[in-house]
Amino acid sequence: MRPLTVVSVAYALAEVGPDAVGGAEQIASALDGALVAGGHRSIVVAPSGSRVAGQHLATGPVPPRFDAGTRAEAGRAQAALLARVLDTVRPDLVHLHSVDLHEHLAACRRTPVLATLHLPVGFYPPALWAEGASATFQFVSDSQRRTAPRRLHDAPVIPNGVDLTRFQPRRRRRRFALALGRICPEKRFDRALDAAARAAVPLVIGGRVYPFPDHLRHFDERIAPRLGPRARFAGALDLTRKRRLLAAARCLIVAGEVAETSSLVALEALASGTPVVAWRAGALPEIVEHGRTGFVVDTEAELSDAILAAAELDGAACRRAAELRFSAARMCDGYFALYRRLSGSGLPPMTTFPTMDKRPPETAEPRSDEAPAKPAPRDHDSHGTPIERVPGPGPKDQGKGAAGRDALDRIEHNH
Repeated sequence: MRPLTVVSVAYALAEVGPDAVGGAEQIASALDGALVAGGHRSIVVAPSGSRVAGQHLATGPVPPRFDAGTRAEAGRAQAALLARVLDTVRPDLVHLHSVDLHEHLAACRRTPVLATLHLPVGFYPPALWAEGASATFQFVSDSQRRTAPRRLHDAPVIPNGVDLTRFQPRRRRRRFALALGRICPEKRFDRALDAAARAAVPLVIGGRVYPFPDHLRHFDERIAPRLGPRARFAGALDLTRKRRLLAAARCLIVAGEVAETSSLVALEALASGTPVVAWRAGALPEIVEHGRTGFVVDTEAELSDAILAAAELDGAACRRAAELRFSAARMCDGYFALYRRLSGSGLPPMTTFPTMDKRPPETAEPRSDEAPAKPAPRDHDSHGTPIERVPGPGPKDQGKGAAGRDALDRIEHNH
Protein backbone atom coordinates (compact mmCIF):
# COMPACT_ATOMS: atom_id res chain seq x y z
CA MET A 1 0.00 0.00 0.00
CA ARG A 2 1.67 3.23 -1.14
CA PRO A 3 1.97 6.19 1.23
CA LEU A 4 -0.39 9.11 0.73
CA THR A 5 0.72 12.70 0.21
CA VAL A 6 -1.58 15.36 1.69
CA VAL A 7 -1.05 19.11 1.45
CA SER A 8 -2.84 20.99 4.24
CA VAL A 9 -3.40 24.73 3.91
CA ALA A 10 -3.99 26.80 7.04
CA TYR A 11 -5.01 30.43 7.49
CA ALA A 12 -2.15 32.71 6.44
CA LEU A 13 -2.36 34.76 9.66
CA ALA A 14 -2.43 32.02 12.32
CA GLU A 15 0.30 29.55 13.24
CA VAL A 16 -0.45 25.81 13.23
CA GLY A 17 0.51 23.67 16.20
CA PRO A 18 -0.82 21.40 18.94
CA ASP A 19 -1.21 24.36 21.29
CA ALA A 20 -2.40 26.90 18.71
CA VAL A 21 -5.13 29.29 19.81
CA GLY A 22 -7.46 28.60 16.88
CA GLY A 23 -9.47 25.40 16.54
CA ALA A 24 -8.80 25.06 12.81
CA GLU A 25 -5.06 25.26 13.42
CA GLN A 26 -5.25 22.61 16.15
CA ILE A 27 -7.22 20.25 13.90
CA ALA A 28 -4.74 20.75 11.06
CA SER A 29 -1.95 19.94 13.53
CA ALA A 30 -3.67 16.77 14.76
CA LEU A 31 -4.18 15.47 11.22
CA ASP A 32 -0.60 16.34 10.29
CA GLY A 33 0.63 14.28 13.25
CA ALA A 34 -1.68 11.37 12.45
CA LEU A 35 -0.53 11.22 8.83
CA VAL A 36 3.14 11.21 9.79
CA ALA A 37 2.54 8.57 12.48
CA GLY A 38 0.88 6.42 9.82
CA GLY A 39 3.89 6.63 7.48
CA HIS A 40 2.37 9.13 5.06
CA ARG A 41 3.71 12.40 3.74
CA SER A 42 2.21 15.54 5.27
CA ILE A 43 2.99 18.99 3.86
CA VAL A 44 1.61 21.95 5.80
CA VAL A 45 1.41 25.41 4.21
CA ALA A 46 1.28 27.77 7.19
CA PRO A 47 2.95 30.85 8.67
CA SER A 48 6.42 30.85 10.15
CA GLY A 49 6.41 29.82 13.78
CA SER A 50 4.09 26.87 13.15
CA ARG A 51 4.98 23.51 14.70
CA VAL A 52 4.30 20.55 12.44
CA ALA A 53 5.23 16.87 12.39
CA GLY A 54 5.63 16.69 8.62
CA GLN A 55 7.11 19.22 6.18
CA HIS A 56 6.40 22.87 6.91
CA LEU A 57 6.29 25.27 3.97
CA ALA A 58 6.31 28.67 5.64
CA THR A 59 4.42 31.60 4.16
CA GLY A 60 6.25 34.15 6.29
CA PRO A 61 5.84 35.57 9.78
CA VAL A 62 2.49 36.70 11.12
CA PRO A 63 2.57 40.52 10.99
CA PRO A 64 2.39 42.48 14.27
CA ARG A 65 -0.67 44.38 13.03
CA PHE A 66 -3.53 43.17 10.85
CA ASP A 67 -5.45 45.25 8.33
CA ALA A 68 -7.06 44.65 4.96
CA GLY A 69 -3.76 45.20 3.18
CA THR A 70 -1.70 42.78 5.26
CA ARG A 71 -4.43 40.14 5.05
CA ALA A 72 -4.62 40.44 1.27
CA GLU A 73 -0.84 40.32 0.94
CA ALA A 74 -0.58 37.23 3.15
CA GLY A 75 -3.35 35.52 1.19
CA ARG A 76 -1.66 36.21 -2.14
CA ALA A 77 1.66 34.90 -0.87
CA GLN A 78 0.00 31.75 0.39
CA ALA A 79 -1.88 31.15 -2.87
CA ALA A 80 1.33 31.59 -4.88
CA LEU A 81 3.22 29.16 -2.64
CA LEU A 82 0.41 26.59 -2.89
CA ALA A 83 0.46 26.83 -6.71
CA ARG A 84 4.22 26.18 -6.75
CA VAL A 85 3.82 23.23 -4.38
CA LEU A 86 1.13 21.63 -6.52
CA ASP A 87 3.26 22.04 -9.66
CA THR A 88 6.16 20.18 -8.11
CA VAL A 89 4.68 17.70 -5.64
CA ARG A 90 1.43 16.48 -7.26
CA PRO A 91 -0.19 15.33 -3.99
CA ASP A 92 -3.05 12.88 -3.64
CA LEU A 93 -5.21 15.45 -1.85
CA VAL A 94 -5.29 19.09 -0.79
CA HIS A 95 -7.00 19.77 2.54
CA LEU A 96 -8.09 23.41 2.95
CA HIS A 97 -8.74 24.69 6.48
CA SER A 98 -8.86 28.48 6.20
CA VAL A 99 -11.70 30.97 5.92
CA ASP A 100 -10.23 32.22 2.62
CA LEU A 101 -10.19 28.74 1.09
CA HIS A 102 -12.11 30.04 -1.94
CA GLU A 103 -8.95 31.89 -2.99
CA HIS A 104 -7.05 28.60 -3.30
CA LEU A 105 -9.49 26.52 -5.34
CA ALA A 106 -8.19 27.73 -8.71
CA ALA A 107 -4.72 26.39 -7.93
CA CYS A 108 -6.15 22.96 -7.07
CA ARG A 109 -7.99 22.18 -10.30
CA ARG A 110 -6.01 19.00 -11.02
CA THR A 111 -6.07 17.71 -7.43
CA PRO A 112 -8.90 16.39 -5.24
CA VAL A 113 -9.79 18.99 -2.61
CA LEU A 114 -11.36 18.58 0.83
CA ALA A 115 -12.55 21.88 2.31
CA THR A 116 -13.25 21.69 6.03
CA LEU A 117 -15.60 24.48 7.12
CA HIS A 118 -14.42 25.36 10.60
CA LEU A 119 -16.41 28.61 10.79
CA PRO A 120 -20.12 29.48 10.51
CA VAL A 121 -21.41 29.18 6.96
CA GLY A 122 -22.12 32.91 6.83
CA PHE A 123 -18.42 33.69 7.22
CA TYR A 124 -17.71 32.34 3.73
CA PRO A 125 -18.58 34.14 0.46
CA PRO A 126 -21.91 32.98 -1.05
CA ALA A 127 -20.22 32.29 -4.39
CA LEU A 128 -18.39 29.39 -2.72
CA TRP A 129 -21.58 27.32 -2.71
CA ALA A 130 -22.20 27.67 -6.45
CA GLU A 131 -23.04 24.51 -8.36
CA GLY A 132 -19.97 22.87 -9.81
CA ALA A 133 -17.59 23.98 -7.07
CA SER A 134 -14.41 21.95 -7.32
CA ALA A 135 -14.16 20.91 -3.67
CA THR A 136 -15.79 18.43 -1.33
CA PHE A 137 -17.16 20.46 1.57
CA GLN A 138 -17.20 18.95 5.05
CA PHE A 139 -18.77 20.25 8.26
CA VAL A 140 -17.73 19.81 11.88
CA SER A 141 -21.21 19.64 13.44
CA ASP A 142 -24.80 18.84 12.48
CA SER A 143 -26.01 22.27 13.54
CA GLN A 144 -23.49 23.88 11.19
CA ARG A 145 -24.62 21.73 8.26
CA ARG A 146 -28.27 22.65 8.87
CA THR A 147 -27.41 26.28 8.10
CA ALA A 148 -25.80 25.45 4.75
CA PRO A 149 -27.42 25.66 1.30
CA ARG A 150 -29.76 22.76 0.59
CA ARG A 151 -27.43 21.08 -1.87
CA LEU A 152 -24.88 20.58 0.93
CA HIS A 153 -27.25 18.91 3.40
CA ASP A 154 -25.77 15.51 2.52
CA ALA A 155 -22.16 16.70 2.92
CA PRO A 156 -20.09 14.75 5.46
CA VAL A 157 -19.91 15.79 9.12
CA ILE A 158 -16.80 14.93 11.15
CA PRO A 159 -17.01 16.25 14.73
CA ASN A 160 -13.83 17.66 16.24
CA GLY A 161 -11.89 15.64 18.79
CA VAL A 162 -9.05 16.13 21.25
CA ASP A 163 -6.09 14.01 22.30
CA LEU A 164 -7.38 12.48 25.52
CA THR A 165 -3.87 11.58 26.69
CA ARG A 166 -3.11 15.28 27.13
CA PHE A 167 -5.99 16.16 29.43
CA GLN A 168 -6.65 14.43 32.74
CA PRO A 169 -9.07 15.22 35.58
CA ARG A 170 -7.79 16.12 39.00
CA ARG A 171 -9.19 14.91 42.29
CA ARG A 172 -10.60 18.21 43.46
CA ARG A 173 -11.52 21.29 41.45
CA ARG A 174 -10.91 24.83 42.71
CA ARG A 175 -13.35 27.73 43.07
CA PHE A 176 -12.33 29.82 40.05
CA ALA A 177 -14.02 29.72 36.65
CA LEU A 178 -12.11 29.78 33.37
CA ALA A 179 -12.71 31.26 29.91
CA LEU A 180 -10.34 30.56 27.02
CA GLY A 181 -10.08 31.55 23.38
CA ARG A 182 -9.38 34.37 20.96
CA ILE A 183 -10.11 37.71 22.61
CA CYS A 184 -12.54 39.27 20.14
CA PRO A 185 -16.05 40.80 20.22
CA GLU A 186 -18.00 37.70 19.17
CA LYS A 187 -16.53 35.54 21.98
CA ARG A 188 -18.15 37.82 24.62
CA PHE A 189 -15.53 37.56 27.35
CA ASP A 190 -17.10 40.74 28.71
CA ARG A 191 -20.28 38.73 29.35
CA ALA A 192 -18.27 36.02 31.11
CA LEU A 193 -16.60 38.66 33.27
CA ASP A 194 -19.93 40.22 34.26
CA ALA A 195 -21.54 36.84 35.01
CA ALA A 196 -18.62 35.69 37.17
CA ALA A 197 -18.70 39.01 39.06
CA ARG A 198 -22.44 38.62 39.77
CA ALA A 199 -21.80 35.07 41.01
CA ALA A 200 -18.87 36.29 43.14
CA VAL A 201 -16.66 33.65 41.52
CA PRO A 202 -13.06 34.46 40.54
CA LEU A 203 -12.44 34.28 36.78
CA VAL A 204 -9.28 33.59 34.78
CA ILE A 205 -9.25 34.49 31.07
CA GLY A 206 -6.61 32.96 28.81
CA GLY A 207 -6.22 33.73 25.15
CA ARG A 208 -4.57 35.71 22.43
CA VAL A 209 -5.52 39.15 21.21
CA TYR A 210 -4.82 39.03 17.49
CA PRO A 211 -3.68 42.40 16.14
CA PHE A 212 -6.88 43.17 14.23
CA PRO A 213 -7.84 46.77 15.03
CA ASP A 214 -11.33 45.83 16.23
CA HIS A 215 -9.93 43.05 18.47
CA LEU A 216 -7.42 45.42 20.07
CA ARG A 217 -10.10 48.06 20.57
CA HIS A 218 -12.46 45.48 22.08
CA PHE A 219 -9.80 44.41 24.58
CA ASP A 220 -9.01 47.99 25.60
CA GLU A 221 -12.65 49.09 25.89
CA ARG A 222 -14.54 45.99 27.04
CA ILE A 223 -12.08 43.62 28.73
CA ALA A 224 -9.31 45.61 30.42
CA PRO A 225 -11.68 47.84 32.45
CA ARG A 226 -13.32 44.73 33.96
CA LEU A 227 -10.07 43.13 35.13
CA GLY A 228 -8.85 43.21 38.72
CA PRO A 229 -7.87 40.98 41.64
CA ARG A 230 -10.78 38.57 41.03
CA ALA A 231 -10.73 38.76 37.25
CA ARG A 232 -7.35 37.96 35.73
CA PHE A 233 -6.12 38.02 32.15
CA ALA A 234 -3.38 35.38 31.76
CA GLY A 235 -2.58 36.02 28.09
CA ALA A 236 -1.92 33.25 25.59
CA LEU A 237 -1.32 30.00 27.50
CA ASP A 238 1.00 27.21 26.47
CA LEU A 239 -0.32 23.67 26.63
CA THR A 240 1.07 22.91 30.09
CA ARG A 241 -0.58 25.90 31.74
CA LYS A 242 -3.82 25.52 29.82
CA ARG A 243 -4.02 21.86 30.85
CA ARG A 244 -3.41 22.76 34.51
CA LEU A 245 -6.05 25.47 34.57
CA LEU A 246 -8.65 23.38 32.72
CA ALA A 247 -8.32 20.56 35.25
CA ALA A 248 -8.43 22.92 38.24
CA ALA A 249 -11.35 25.17 37.27
CA ARG A 250 -14.86 24.76 38.69
CA CYS A 251 -16.15 25.23 35.13
CA LEU A 252 -15.31 26.54 31.68
CA ILE A 253 -17.45 29.46 30.48
CA VAL A 254 -18.26 29.72 26.76
CA ALA A 255 -20.30 32.91 26.57
CA GLY A 256 -20.21 33.90 22.90
CA GLU A 257 -23.44 34.24 20.96
CA VAL A 258 -21.95 33.56 17.54
CA ALA A 259 -23.09 30.16 16.21
CA GLU A 260 -20.07 28.09 17.23
CA THR A 261 -19.53 25.27 14.74
CA SER A 262 -17.76 23.36 17.50
CA SER A 263 -15.69 24.29 20.55
CA LEU A 264 -12.37 22.59 21.01
CA VAL A 265 -11.84 24.23 24.36
CA ALA A 266 -15.18 22.81 25.54
CA LEU A 267 -14.02 19.34 24.47
CA GLU A 268 -10.72 19.87 26.29
CA ALA A 269 -12.60 20.91 29.42
CA LEU A 270 -14.75 17.77 29.35
CA ALA A 271 -11.64 15.63 28.84
CA SER A 272 -10.21 17.38 31.93
CA GLY A 273 -13.29 16.45 33.97
CA THR A 274 -14.50 20.06 34.04
CA PRO A 275 -18.12 21.04 33.31
CA VAL A 276 -18.92 23.54 30.56
CA VAL A 277 -21.31 26.46 31.04
CA ALA A 278 -22.31 27.58 27.56
CA TRP A 279 -24.53 30.14 25.92
CA ARG A 280 -27.10 28.45 23.68
CA ALA A 281 -25.49 29.00 20.28
CA GLY A 282 -24.55 26.80 17.35
CA ALA A 283 -23.16 23.37 18.21
CA LEU A 284 -22.77 23.91 21.95
CA PRO A 285 -26.08 22.17 22.81
CA GLU A 286 -24.73 19.16 20.86
CA ILE A 287 -21.61 19.11 23.04
CA VAL A 288 -22.95 19.91 26.52
CA GLU A 289 -25.41 17.54 28.18
CA HIS A 290 -27.48 19.99 30.20
CA GLY A 291 -27.42 19.18 33.91
CA ARG A 292 -24.88 16.38 33.47
CA THR A 293 -21.70 17.68 31.83
CA GLY A 294 -22.57 21.36 32.15
CA PHE A 295 -25.37 23.82 31.49
CA VAL A 296 -26.72 25.52 28.37
CA VAL A 297 -28.15 28.95 29.17
CA ASP A 298 -30.20 31.64 27.46
CA THR A 299 -29.88 34.65 29.77
CA GLU A 300 -27.14 36.38 31.72
CA ALA A 301 -28.89 35.58 35.01
CA GLU A 302 -28.91 31.88 34.06
CA LEU A 303 -25.21 32.16 33.21
CA SER A 304 -24.37 33.39 36.71
CA ASP A 305 -26.53 30.70 38.32
CA ALA A 306 -24.91 27.99 36.19
CA ILE A 307 -21.41 29.10 37.18
CA LEU A 308 -22.37 28.49 40.81
CA ALA A 309 -24.20 25.21 40.12
CA ALA A 310 -21.35 23.76 38.05
CA ALA A 311 -19.40 22.98 41.22
CA GLU A 312 -21.93 20.22 42.02
CA LEU A 313 -21.53 18.35 38.70
CA ASP A 314 -19.56 15.11 38.47
CA GLY A 315 -16.20 15.48 36.74
CA ALA A 316 -16.10 11.76 35.97
CA ALA A 317 -19.25 12.12 33.84
CA CYS A 318 -17.56 14.90 31.87
CA ARG A 319 -14.53 12.72 31.22
CA ARG A 320 -16.68 9.76 30.13
CA ALA A 321 -18.51 11.97 27.62
CA ALA A 322 -15.20 13.05 26.11
CA GLU A 323 -13.97 9.45 25.87
CA LEU A 324 -17.16 8.25 24.19
CA ARG A 325 -17.74 11.11 21.78
CA PHE A 326 -14.81 13.47 21.35
CA SER A 327 -11.51 11.60 20.99
CA ALA A 328 -8.95 12.71 18.41
CA ALA A 329 -8.54 9.10 17.27
CA ARG A 330 -12.23 8.93 16.40
CA MET A 331 -11.97 12.22 14.51
CA CYS A 332 -8.87 11.12 12.58
CA ASP A 333 -10.57 7.87 11.57
CA GLY A 334 -13.35 9.95 10.03
CA TYR A 335 -10.91 12.09 8.08
CA PHE A 336 -8.85 9.11 6.94
CA ALA A 337 -12.00 7.47 5.56
CA LEU A 338 -12.74 10.67 3.62
CA TYR A 339 -9.13 10.87 2.40
CA ARG A 340 -9.41 7.30 1.12
CA ARG A 341 -12.61 8.04 -0.75
CA LEU A 342 -11.49 11.31 -2.32
CA SER A 343 -8.00 10.20 -3.31
CA GLY A 344 -8.83 6.62 -4.26
CA SER A 345 -5.97 5.44 -2.05
CA GLY A 346 -5.93 2.62 0.45
CA LEU A 347 -5.28 4.69 3.56
CA PRO A 348 -5.96 2.48 6.58
CA PRO A 349 -7.92 3.72 9.59
CA MET A 350 -6.03 4.86 12.68
CA THR A 351 -5.38 2.13 15.20
CA THR A 352 -3.47 4.38 17.60
CA PHE A 353 -3.35 8.13 17.88
CA PRO A 354 0.06 9.80 18.24
CA THR A 355 0.64 11.70 21.46
CA MET A 356 1.87 15.13 20.48
CA ASP A 357 2.20 16.98 23.76
CA LYS A 358 5.97 16.55 23.97
CA ARG A 359 7.27 20.00 23.12
CA PRO A 360 10.62 20.17 21.33
CA PRO A 361 13.48 21.79 23.23
CA GLU A 362 13.35 25.55 23.13
CA THR A 363 16.69 25.60 21.31
CA ALA A 364 15.58 23.20 18.59
CA GLU A 365 15.31 24.53 15.07
CA PRO A 366 11.76 24.58 13.67
CA ARG A 367 10.90 22.05 10.98
CA SER A 368 10.42 24.74 8.38
CA ASP A 369 11.65 25.82 5.00
CA GLU A 370 11.88 29.37 6.30
CA ALA A 371 13.51 31.01 9.30
CA PRO A 372 11.28 31.50 12.35
CA ALA A 373 9.38 34.71 12.79
CA LYS A 374 11.17 37.71 14.26
CA PRO A 375 10.23 38.69 17.80
CA ALA A 376 7.17 40.89 18.09
CA PRO A 377 7.57 44.55 19.12
CA ARG A 378 8.25 45.06 22.82
CA ASP A 379 4.71 46.27 23.55
CA HIS A 380 3.38 42.85 22.46
CA ASP A 381 4.22 39.37 23.63
CA SER A 382 5.45 36.65 21.27
CA HIS A 383 1.87 35.99 20.19
CA GLY A 384 1.09 39.63 19.37
CA THR A 385 -0.92 40.13 22.58
CA PRO A 386 -0.74 43.65 24.07
CA ILE A 387 1.09 43.67 27.39
CA GLU A 388 0.58 47.26 28.48
CA ARG A 389 -2.40 48.52 30.47
CA VAL A 390 -3.44 45.00 31.51
CA PRO A 391 -4.51 44.69 35.18
CA GLY A 392 -4.47 41.32 36.92
CA PRO A 393 -1.32 39.27 37.45
CA GLY A 394 0.75 42.25 36.29
CA PRO A 395 1.25 44.02 32.97
CA LYS A 396 4.15 41.77 31.96
CA ASP A 397 3.00 38.48 33.48
CA GLN A 398 0.44 37.45 30.87
CA GLY A 399 0.75 33.82 32.03
CA LYS A 400 4.32 33.69 30.72
CA GLY A 401 7.68 33.21 32.40
CA ALA A 402 8.30 32.90 36.13
CA ALA A 403 6.11 35.87 37.03
CA GLY A 404 3.25 34.52 34.98
CA ARG A 405 3.58 31.05 36.48
CA ASP A 406 3.55 32.52 39.97
CA ALA A 407 0.41 34.51 39.19
CA LEU A 408 -1.37 31.44 37.84
CA ASP A 409 -0.22 29.42 40.86
CA ARG A 410 -1.80 32.01 43.13
CA ILE A 411 -5.05 31.87 41.18
CA GLU A 412 -5.15 28.07 41.23
CA HIS A 413 -4.25 27.57 44.87
CA ASN A 414 -5.98 30.57 46.47
CA HIS A 415 -9.31 30.11 44.70
